[in-house]
Amino acid sequence: MGNATNRAIVPGDFVQARVDFMMVHEQLGGRIHVEYDKLGLDHIHDPDKVALVLDHWVPAPDVRAATMHQACRLFAQKYKFEHDLGMTEGICHQVIPERGFARPGMLVVGADSHTTTYGALNCFATGIGATDACIVFATGELWFRTPPTIRFDLEGDLPPGTCGKDIILGLLGQWGEDGWNYASLEFGGSGLANLSVDGRLTIANMAVEGGAKAAIFEADQTAKEWVRNHTDESFQSVMPDLECEYADRVPVDLTQIAPMVARPFSPANVIPVAELPDTPITEAFLGSCTNGRIEDLRIGARIIQGQLVHPDVQFIVIPASRQVYLQALHEGLIETFIRAGAVVGHSTCGPCIGGSMGVLGPDDVCVSSSNRNFKGRMGHPDSQSYLASPFVVAASAIAGKITTPEELFHVREVAS
Repeated sequence: MGNATNRAIVPGDFVQARVDFMMVHEQLGGRIHVEYDKLGLDHIHDPDKVALVLDHWVPAPDVRAATMHQACRLFAQKYKFEHDLGMTEGICHQVIPERGFARPGMLVVGADSHTTTYGALNCFATGIGATDACIVFATGELWFRTPPTIRFDLEGDLPPGTCGKDIILGLLGQWGEDGWNYASLEFGGSGLANLSVDGRLTIANMAVEGGAKAAIFEADQTAKEWVRNHTDESFQSVMPDLECEYADRVPVDLTQIAPMVARPFSPANVIPVAELPDTPITEAFLGSCTNGRIEDLRIGARIIQGQLVHPDVQFIVIPASRQVYLQALHEGLIETFIRAGAVVGHSTCGPCIGGSMGVLGPDDVCVSSSNRNFKGRMGHPDSQSYLASPFVVAASAIAGKITTPEELFHVREVAS
């Protein structure tokens, strides 16, 4: 954030910082435009630094959503947004990195708590509310209280059948829902080279579930190449100062990561899948801004290839963006899911928010690759949702209960 303030800062400092880019979604039509009208403002400071992405209720499932979408589009047209991406591109937290709008060294804000996702690409990214969004619209700046930093040093490599989702679930289980309140998380170390960008995006996405203000990954060669493959815009990565002091510094041994699951009703209510009692499911969901990327779909398709979805389970697969969907089509992943009996949907938040599809009814049980499993989040308050990796979601869709690929195929081998 120091790049945006032109001065050295320490935790606790209040700063006025230049915002490099802002993302808005349905929140624009739901609350932001109302507040902007109240303020009597008639301009946008930097319309070329704003992107509108509609993704939560797409296409509109009811009149309320349609009205909200109309308000968004009218606002974007009135103030001449340079990047009005509408409802065709996919989920905002996949689209913004894909389009190269979040680059190393930038300060990015978004009208959604999971804006922390972009920190995987070495930028300070955080969610803001409607009033703060209005301030950015009007001035191009925003005030912040500089957060303390907790450093995680990644070491080693992940075992087969695990991924970034298991890392962040494990950390949330250790630190709890409030363990990182208003802290900036920093990820680096020798093990970072063994973690894909898709995996990093997952970790940064869910950092907010522990209260984190931001989650910033060091910009290694993998991250820089990923960004260069998605934009021609220049960037300047940032690294921690050699003399910096951390609020805490934690080693993370990736070789010890196991498949994890978050039980209802908290992303921090985490145990290893191996310790979970027998848990039948009625729905499995592979998608969301957490795990709907091409790596996640490849994992799911590899597990379900040649298998059939359990007759008691509805398996919903949603690519996180149009670009991911097209890549999955090209690789034959979509056909694999459909032949197995899955339902493949258009790129939207969908079941994650109990929106336009996959809504849970009373006593339904879902294992989901999304980021939140609060009571009633995915539908009826008497339903239950468990959070897990694409490995576990796909295996569970076949088994009809929450399990791992290793356990699933071991049982089948023994049975045969």
